[in-house]
Amino acid sequence: MISVIIPTYNRASFLDEAIQSVLNQDYFVRNSSSSFEFLVIDDGSTDNTKEIVKSFGNKMKYHFQEHKGVSAARNLGLDLAQGDYIAFLDSDDLWKKEKISIQMSFMNAFPKAKVCYTEEIWIRRGVFVNPKKKHRKYSGWIFDRVLPLCLISLSSALFRREIFEETGKFDEELLVCEDYDFGIRLALKYPVCFLSKPLIIKRGGHPDQLSRKYWGMDRFRIKALEKALHLDLTPHQEMLVRQEIVRKCQILGSGFEKRNNKDEARKYLSLIDKYRPKEQGQKTEEK
Repeated sequence: MISVIIPTYNRASFLDEAIQSVLNQDYFVRNSSSSFEFLVIDDGSTDNTKEIVKSFGNKMKYHFQEHKGVSAARNLGLDLAQGDYIAFLDSDDLWKKEKISIQMSFMNAFPKAKVCYTEEIWIRRGVFVNPKKKHRKYSGWIFDRVLPLCLISLSSALFRREIFEETGKFDEELLVCEDYDFGIRLALKYPVCFLSKPLIIKRGGHPDQLSRKYWGMDRFRIKALEKALHLDLTPHQEMLVRQEIVRKCQILGSGFEKRNNKDEARKYLSLIDKYRPKEQGQKTEEK
């Protein structure tokens, strides 16, 4: 069984199309209803989200919770899900109709693969845009690649369920960048498989997008990196994490100085010496 989890919060204007892109999957059209389930987790919406979900009848399972954030919504979906495979779809994204078919063909062909993710099509305020070089996707052991930014879009990924039992779920204390935090833990434990065909459409630029709501996203990435230092890292991996913390603290410190927020600037610049790579890590890099 495949469980599709759609977390949403006051996204009624996007949700109808997102749900329809799931129902249009040729994999689901070809297979019996016992092969999949669709879960919409409403994170306390105050718009007509419930009515939109109910308009699809019993095809969608609707669950409401008080507003706790996207991590809590995804975690509730995981608790409710019955599937052997887990797929997430953010309610402002869309799937191409062949997404699940292609990913399931891959997972069946490579039974040791734990997760695969795909290329993306980006739309910002209704206009197609090209991802930058830094957004390039990779396959294999990509721990070093996920440290600068969130590389694995959850909307594009298909997971075997056991991943969440082994890496843990989403950190509900992070208001944003919870996918970045999860990606670090995932890439530490498993190789990931990248499918180069663009199979999702990411719609961005709207006012309620979390990445626009919170300035200085690196504040939350630094928290995730600090957490990562408590994972079972090799000396080289620890060095990479420390280097990334230092880099992000330099960027944030400079940004806060430009905004004349001296207290926040001092806070992040003071962390540079704390997290500067240890001498052992620096020697490892030289070797």
